[in-house]
Amino acid sequence: MPLLEYIFQRLRRHPKRIVFPEGENSCVLRAGRRFYELGLGVPILLGRKAVIEKIANKEGIPFDHFGVINPETSSDLPDFCRFLETLDRYKNFGLSDTRTILLNPNYFAAMMVQYGRADGVVGGVESPTNAFLRPLLRLVKPTGVGHLVSSCLVVDTRRPDIGSDGILILADCGVIPTPDVEQLAEISMQAAHLCRQLTSDTPRVALLSYFTKGSTGVTGAGKLAAAAALAKQHCLTQHLDVEVDGELEVDVALLPAVARAKAVQSTVAGRANVLVFPDLNSGSIAGKLTEILGARTYGQILTGLSKPAAVVSCADGVESLTTVAAIVGLQAIEMRRLQEMAEEEKRKRDAASVGSVPW
Repeated sequence: MPLLEYIFQRLRRHPKRIVFPEGENSCVLRAGRRFYELGLGVPILLGRKAVIEKIANKEGIPFDHFGVINPETSSDLPDFCRFLETLDRYKNFGLSDTRTILLNPNYFAAMMVQYGRADGVVGGVESPTNAFLRPLLRLVKPTGVGHLVSSCLVVDTRRPDIGSDGILILADCGVIPTPDVEQLAEISMQAAHLCRQLTSDTPRVALLSYFTKGSTGVTGAGKLAAAAALAKQHCLTQHLDVEVDGELEVDVALLPAVARAKAVQSTVAGRANVLVFPDLNSGSIAGKLTEILGARTYGQILTGLSKPAAVVSCADGVESLTTVAAIVGLQAIEMRRLQEMAEEEKRKRDAASVGSVPW
């Protein structure tokens, strides 16, 4: 099943509320309308209602079924200010200072997802990436090993012989400049999890280099192999169905003929659907290059946060924004499912503990 159809089908059964901090942007309005028309959920736009309505009328965008919130007049603002003051970073801020911070739409949107007023957030159309990321990293609780947050680019290569029926997950292409061994291993696991969510396929993770299996003696050789070994260990201890290998050249990772020609013995070589880059330079370059050469790219999809979020750019069109919002909505479904499983497991443990107490 094509990626978009699979995502849309799942999300229609469990529609979600996605907040867009840049609600006064016409492209965001069109993407929000498309999100609603596809039956994926409710778009929540942050901004001034009169301004948004004027843009919608000018662009001929139906304005019904949008949620519109102006942070300055929102009934949630006082509660959000109190929440902010409980955080160590902001304890010495006064009410006026916290209010000023939360009037920034990126901060307000991050607070909305953290405290359940929205299921996910998509931003970055007008904001620099760092300006969008900073509130999320400060306000949304992280998960995973070492509280690491990274990002994934979802790529539709339109080549069914590559990845999972043409779909590749690229990581990290947007957050961590020079990951160490432990970070590379965690990035690999986060990207594998996203791959499973989106494709239902077994994640096959290739940690990429310009050489394969120590075929050169340059400085730094072995870092990716060590990260692959650590990721494999995580898979074993957590009983995860994930295949990991590295170091691999990108053609060895993706093309079976090249993997055979180089006699690489691996369950990943020639079959990878997740590509992990050694640093942010290579990841960002690869992501932009794939798009220039004709692939469709979606995201950055943030991983390692307890709430779903994604960064887009001013170059992304309506189709891309809509799809990214749908991916964020799908993450919200999965996160809710995992939370319910954890709560059920806790209830079972508590019940067993009570039953074992001698009377």
